[in-house]
Amino acid sequence: MPIRGQTVLVRNEANVMCASSGTDDGEEETCYLMQRAAGGGTLLGGSYQRGNWDSQLDPNLAVRIMKRAVELCPALTGGKGIEHLDIVRQGVGLRPHRHGGTRIEKERVDGVWTVHNYGHGGFGYQSSYGCARKAAETVGEALSPRASL
Repeated sequence: MPIRGQTVLVRNEANVMCASSGTDDGEEETCYLMQRAAGGGTLLGGSYQRGNWDSQLDPNLAVRIMKRAVELCPALTGGKGIEHLDIVRQGVGLRPHRHGGTRIEKERVDGVWTVHNYGHGGFGYQSSYGCARKAAETVGEALSPRASL
């Protein structure tokens, strides 16, 4: 099942990374700011719409995303409002979601160890280091001599 996420990338720098759970705009909307490295601007989000396959931008949602971000971090625009955001681009992504959460485990498929690492929903970026570490540990377990027993 997809999770539809919508974001706005701006040149403005927040100098913070922050997120809040839930918004007054509904349970399918979130608020986060992720400053990108090396002057890459700030990613503003977003939405978490389960089962929504629509890949088109929702301009009304974009405005709500920007308003929430500036409210959470007024320094983003120097306290001047969303009209002072320098928008680079907007994006919509359909993220793979798995009932039961992320799957990180090994399984024998036709006699070959396979390590699964999927189903992160909208949290792939935030959980990437931890999931990669766990997947690497699982590969190590699969390759160990004891794994063939």
